[in-house]
Amino acid sequence: MTLAAAAPETDDGSTTREGREGAGSLLPVIRAIPPEAYDNPTWRGLAYVLRDLAVYAAAVAGLLLTNHPLVVVPLWVLAGLAISGLFVVGHDAAHGALFASKRLNGVVGRLAMLPSFHVYEGWILGHNRVHHQYTVRQGFDFVWHPYTAEQYRAMSRFQRLRHRFEWSWLGAGAYYTREVWWNRMMVGEVPKRFVEPIHRDRRLVWSWFVVVVAATAAFGWVDGGSLLAAVWTPVKVVVVPFLAFQFIIGSVVHVHHIAPDIRWWPRREWTKFKGQMEGTTILRAAPGLNLFFHWIMVHIPHHVDVRIPMYRLELAAEAIKEAFPDTVHDEKLRFRDFIANTRVCKLYDFEAGHWLSYREALAEA
Repeated sequence: MTLAAAAPETDDGSTTREGREGAGSLLPVIRAIPPEAYDNPTWRGLAYVLRDLAVYAAAVAGLLLTNHPLVVVPLWVLAGLAISGLFVVGHDAAHGALFASKRLNGVVGRLAMLPSFHVYEGWILGHNRVHHQYTVRQGFDFVWHPYTAEQYRAMSRFQRLRHRFEWSWLGAGAYYTREVWWNRMMVGEVPKRFVEPIHRDRRLVWSWFVVVVAATAAFGWVDGGSLLAAVWTPVKVVVVPFLAFQFIIGSVVHVHHIAPDIRWWPRREWTKFKGQMEGTTILRAAPGLNLFFHWIMVHIPHHVDVRIPMYRLELAAEAIKEAFPDTVHDEKLRFRDFIANTRVCKLYDFEAGHWLSYREALAEA
């Protein structure tokens, strides 16, 4: 499935007519959200942007100034988290939630996504117009879309090995890098109506990549006086933090929509309510993590209405839980649960609505 085939007509990820009328509507959920959950003063959005940029700049400066492994490794973690924070800010801007101004959202969103080398308009197409419109719907939502037993049996040996790695906890970053970032954002086919803005933003991202690699290589050459230093410095400052971020976003998106009790729906049975209320989670991050995650783990209200800014998601979540206590999935964010999910969630039977192991898939042949 290409983005061209799945992209709906709405531009902002808001509720479509299918979700507004008839069974499975989100309107009762949206009505439960208090008006103050939509407040997004400009000063507050800018404060998050400036803070995250300062943390990222500090991590980059530290990596430029040292090669001591006991310092470099923690700085890699900090840089990956700082890129994640900036990305969530850019993600909020891409939804039009960070600021009231569309122009300011566009400028800040592009800036905030540069450290993660993400194409702003490409993200809007794949994330807003496809993933949010068709969350956990078979054949439409491409983000961590499960393979069936039949599809797995038809794979080559290499494809099976790749699937086994990418659907393990260790391979979450590899899955996201290949399937989402590279195939669909950096080089993937683009619907005609989106070609110009996406290609423009792709040129911006590739230009930024060339500039930062060249600048860090030049710094390494001057500081270290060798070719090895010129190669190592961009790897240390640019590549490894990027890969750390890719693992973070791959695992975060996984726990948003993949779990033994989260059902993926055949297209004829799917509704907006099932996708946005039952197809994602509220996961409470440990103290301190929201300095970087910006409450994006409180994911149900974000899927119900993307206009809610990141710092209001907890407020909206409490209102939704009160109105729909038997539907909302709310628990602590724990890394061991992510590992447990990856051990269970391998292949999917869409008709029966449950996950299959590789052994069960091969036994059905």
